[in-house]
Amino acid sequence: MIEVVGILLLVQGAGGLINRLMGGSGPSWFVQLHLLPPGTHLVASALMVAAGVAVLFAERARKQRRDGGSE
Repeated sequence: MIEVVGILLLVQGAGGLINRLMGGSGPSWFVQLHLLPPGTHLVASALMVAAGVAVLFAERARKQRRDGGSE
């Protein structure tokens, strides 16, 4: 379940970041672009990417510790 959260953060963050860098001003399905003021979109998207990567790496490390490092 935690992997799903990490993937969602990563996809939403990367998509929002790409959307803003490419000048997308039309409708978007990226959550942060609807909830936050425009001046914070790039920073929020980059932080979501970082959080998603951190969650995924932390879960992978937790699984390796639990399984005795067999992966």
